[in-house]
Amino acid sequence: MEDQIFSVSDFVAVFNQSISYAYPHVYIEGEIENYKISKNKWVYFSLRDDFASVRFFGTIFQLPGPLEDGLKIRVKGVPFLHPLYGFSINVSQIRPIGEGSIKKATKLLEVKLKNEGLFDSSRKRTISYPSTKIGLITSIGSAAFHDFIKIISERWAGLDIRVRDVQVQGDIASSQIISAINSFNKDVDPVDVLVIIRGGGSVEDLSSFNEEQLVRVIASSRIPTIVAIGHEVDICLSELVADIRCSTPTHAAETLTPDKKDIKKELKSIGFQMENMIERNINFSYKDLVDNRDNLSKKIDILFDQYKKQTMDYKNLLNALNPLDILKRGYAVIKSNGKLIDSSLVKIEDELTIETYSANLEVKVKNVKLKSIKE
Repeated sequence: MEDQIFSVSDFVAVFNQSISYAYPHVYIEGEIENYKISKNKWVYFSLRDDFASVRFFGTIFQLPGPLEDGLKIRVKGVPFLHPLYGFSINVSQIRPIGEGSIKKATKLLEVKLKNEGLFDSSRKRTISYPSTKIGLITSIGSAAFHDFIKIISERWAGLDIRVRDVQVQGDIASSQIISAINSFNKDVDPVDVLVIIRGGGSVEDLSSFNEEQLVRVIASSRIPTIVAIGHEVDICLSELVADIRCSTPTHAAETLTPDKKDIKKELKSIGFQMENMIERNINFSYKDLVDNRDNLSKKIDILFDQYKKQTMDYKNLLNALNPLDILKRGYAVIKSNGKLIDSSLVKIEDELTIETYSANLEVKVKNVKLKSIKE
């Protein structure tokens, strides 16, 4: 059989066609070396192990966050032989692997985002309480989902809970959560709060919640956010950027709603307090009325005694000025023709009437002797 001879261009075309058929995409794990970013857009690096090295090419939009040489990552990409620059893998997804690399990559991203102010408390928003319309983003087959719904139903049933079913770990988890957040933000009838929940897991299980694109989408959501991931050892960056971070899905449900049992107890306690307050006010008002009545009665008695004494004084004064009383003490009144007359005007032979207490005397004046009165 005669050997087939290719031109360079034909070989490149045949190779790419063959490799794309056999391997439409590949996953490769290794340690980063020669990592660099060009023009703040293009990303170049190699992955190596003890025996080989493969080149990779992509854009910054595929990055989960800042990377550096020495990190172990898993890359999803398409093998490609470039006509001029040779063989490389075109990157479609990058994920750190191994606890050490994941934590280091997360720390690099945390420093970057912190310097941008994404974790500042000043940008945290308050959440309406209780929230009546909740946007829930989680896997509906998870224990986290069932715990959340159970607690909400027990504490404050009847809320409008709208669910977006997403994967909460794995290669597509981050993109699905981002899509759900954007979907809720575009709704004509928006929810009060977005709640993103999942249970605990390993560092690698939770790595989706440390990807830069997801963290930034949570930060830019116009709807306030709660992120609750059921673990206590490490806090994901998605939790740090959320308006409220809850330790578990149950904690998130408790944060969003009051407990109707507690409300009933509180209302009952308020009822007792109001009853006691009303009873105290009634007793106080009654005592006040009794005291006012007694004080008024005393004042009336005092005024009555004062008016009685004043009346007696007026009576005694009137009695003292009563002509009859004066006549009773031996005095007399001289009248002429029924009218009082000044004694200095009396003449001899005048006929007068002298009125005493017990009788009227008809007399004729025989003599008049005027007295010398000293003032």
